[in-house]
Amino acid sequence: MSATRRAVPLPKSYRLLNHGPTVLVSSAHGGRRNVMAAAWNMALDFDPPKVCVVIDKTTFTRELVEASGEFALNVPMRAIAPQTLAVGNLSGRETDKFEQFGLASFAAGHIAAPLLEGCAAWLECRVIPEPHNQQRYDLFIGEVVAAWADERVFAADHWQYTPEGDPQLRTLHYIAGGHFFATGEPFETAAP
Repeated sequence: MSATRRAVPLPKSYRLLNHGPTVLVSSAHGGRRNVMAAAWNMALDFDPPKVCVVIDKTTFTRELVEASGEFALNVPMRAIAPQTLAVGNLSGRETDKFEQFGLASFAAGHIAAPLLEGCAAWLECRVIPEPHNQQRYDLFIGEVVAAWADERVFAADHWQYTPEGDPQLRTLHYIAGGHFFATGEPFETAAP
């Protein structure tokens, strides 16, 4: 065994994979809106494009998503890291998190859920009903019906981060306990 390899307690093992981009899940229904942070999300398929996100059954976001059948995944940039952390720690049932944390939003093109300013990318999604996954695992599958990106960081269908680029435009990656890191230095390689 390597001298640098250490066992990780199983209840903390999720943290080994929990460093993809954090998203802000926005939702709306019946004149109400909400936003929550979610670190457990991923791309699922290419054509039609699909995504997965875990939305706990106790959240107001879940209530709105189930009622509307849609949600948006907003990929926040470092500039709104404080708000990203804050919306993940407060329920939207009693508080309008957009107002409380100064989150500006704009209308989506194909769904009712608002999209958030200060993000690098936006995915508008319609829920693909999978009741077993939703109830047992809190796992929602969405078909992406529209996708948008900030051209300062995503152009020619690729992320465009450079060492000299503005660090406030980098995406966030939550690693637990209020700790994030931002997308790091890009590099290229070739197979041996």
